[in-house]
Amino acid sequence: MEAIYKLFLKSLMISGFVFVMMVMIEYINVQTKGIWARHLTNKKWVQYIIAGLLGASPGCLGAFTVVALFSHRLMSFGAVVTTMIATSGDETFVMFALFPKQAAILTAILFVVGVIAGWLTDTFYNPANILGNIAQNHLVLHDEKQCDCFQKNIILDNVAHPSIDRLSIAVGIIAIILGLISGAIAGKAEMWVKVTLMGAFAFALFIVITVPDHFLKEHIYNHIVKIHLPRIFLWVFGVLIAMHYVEHLINVKDWISSNSFIVLLIAVLIGIIPESGPHLIFVTLFFQGALPFSILLANSISQDGHGMLPMLAESQKAFWAVKIINIAFALLVGGIGLLIEL
Repeated sequence: MEAIYKLFLKSLMISGFVFVMMVMIEYINVQTKGIWARHLTNKKWVQYIIAGLLGASPGCLGAFTVVALFSHRLMSFGAVVTTMIATSGDETFVMFALFPKQAAILTAILFVVGVIAGWLTDTFYNPANILGNIAQNHLVLHDEKQCDCFQKNIILDNVAHPSIDRLSIAVGIIAIILGLISGAIAGKAEMWVKVTLMGAFAFALFIVITVPDHFLKEHIYNHIVKIHLPRIFLWVFGVLIAMHYVEHLINVKDWISSNSFIVLLIAVLIGIIPESGPHLIFVTLFFQGALPFSILLANSISQDGHGMLPMLAESQKAFWAVKIINIAFALLVGGIGLLIEL
């Protein structure tokens, strides 16, 4: 039971850090709304770079945006490929929480591969049948009223008369901060890691206290807390428990070393699933030193979290066309990487 308790605390810390990063991304996105759109032009390379940056941003918001822009003929089919290769969905948050240096390198590689893949796709593939079947302007870009996330005149009222949602989220953040201070959470981590975590959670607490009710309710509670956080925690906790018991049955690292190309194929094919969660298995294995970087890279190329769900609803042909291209690049890049590592 002690091992399970430690895994629970570890899952709590990872999920908490993911929550903080999501809150900050959401906060920055709302505060800077529309800036990137003003730089869209007819130049394909600009589209690929913007698509790659949107895909590389943690979460699925960037991917959703590119699919909407594609349906409005503002971005090319190759730009969609770029985004879906560059994105890793919610797994990006977890990777930066577990191994930030390698996660940054992985993100940079995904961006480069995505831009190249997007250019090659537009150069050699003309999806006329796909474009003809997509109902233009069917997907609508999210266009809410401008939300001012920092209003000094409401902070005192937020503190004096907090809503249940605001109070519960604030209490949860404070509990994690106290856990970090006491050593109950991340007790063996280096001091700079603890200070960084406490700073991040303190900033998230600042956001929760200062934002207006709309941002707290719609962006933090309804979106992050209710939808993303429970699923991320359950997947992380479940994968850690599963790996804890599997490691008692077989030597995972030796098995993967003996069956590297089979694992590569499995990792790439699982990428077809338009869902964040199953891919955490590969993130966890890499974190534990049991999986080569090239296989994690291949899985990250082929998967796109929830990013392709709007495309699946809009056009199944487009969905499978993007997936086939991504799988091809995942096998190519992952296979070359694996040969180099072996």
